Amino acid sequence: MRNIIFLTLSALCLSAVVAQDSNQEILISRGLVNYTDADLLSIYQSYGYEPDPSSERFQLFKSRLAKIIEHNSNPDKKYSQKINKLTFQTGSELKKFRASQNCSATAQANTRSFRKYDLSQLPQYVDWREKGVVTQVKNQGEDCGSCWAFAAVAALESHYALKTGKKPIQFSEQQLVDCARKFDTQGCDGGLPSKGFEYLAYAGGIQTEADYPYEGKDKKCRFNSSKAVAQVEKSFNITFQDENELIYHLANYGPVAIAYEVNDDFDNYKDGVFTSSNCSTDPEDVNHAVLAVGYNMTGKYFIVKNSWGKDWGMNGYFYIELGSNMCGLADCASYPIIDEDDDDNDDDDEADKHD
Repeated sequence: MRNIIFLTLSALCLSAVVAQDSNQEILISRGLVNYTDADLLSIYQSYGYEPDPSSERFQLFKSRLAKIIEHNSNPDKKYSQKINKLTFQTGSELKKFRASQNCSATAQANTRSFRKYDLSQLPQYVDWREKGVVTQVKNQGEDCGSCWAFAAVAALESHYALKTGKKPIQFSEQQLVDCARKFDTQGCDGGLPSKGFEYLAYAGGIQTEADYPYEGKDKKCRFNSSKAVAQVEKSFNITFQDENELIYHLANYGPVAIAYEVNDDFDNYKDGVFTSSNCSTDPEDVNHAVLAVGYNMTGKYFIVKNSWGKDWGMNGYFYIELGSNMCGLADCASYPIIDEDDDDNDDDDEADKHD
């Protein structure tokens, strides 16, 4: 791997508003029933499209459905697929969310390669949802590539709850979309969670979702520091591609924002442990950000919260293979070090505990 301190990557923040599964959809996607074009047109129309069998989009749907059925018929696959909103989107619609960013997680100052992490001393299973510190799954919408902001805010919501011992508060993704551009983010055109944390440390905090609601488009920054709730001291960046360090911090300190490469295999994920031979571990190919909320050593997977709504995947969550840096998930991992309001603890001591 190239020796790079700051790596450029594309931040593709796909979004999805996924229609409710019908029994017919499930049976068809599993290859369990025969179907006609009329059946497919009915499904097609249920996602808001005009039932035109000659349209390019309908033909695209048929082609992708054939791949879904083929995938689900393969007993060697560890996960299953289903029809969702992404099944109907064209390549140009998916590509419109791409934007270049710097991967600060590889900064030399945050490299701790001399340390070895003994995973045998960690719990075999961790799920921070069970501790009540993970907020509900949200939906970034179809027209804004803000996955990085959703991943950053999701991490902040959990770490603030862990820091304060209080019920999680929903914070504002829109504040990051609007206000963090001087920190190498591009609003609805992509970014990195670590850059969001750096912005929040500079700005002096984040407002709640109620005070600064999500709009799903780039707007003028309206941050009001007098309404800031959680304050961030710094971004803690996991050593580049050190999956053991990622697991260690996930177990001991809380959820971690991760970035990885989304590909066609992933778009139609339904359940199971996602693996793919069609994605890269190169940080320049990483294009989506999410929140790791746990892991299962026995099953060898991470438990991950997405921002494509509750109707995608497993109620908005997915599993992804642990132990192989699948799709580059350990390339740009980070989480915020929280500076609690009016806290008497020494901030440097608090940050040092995470090294």
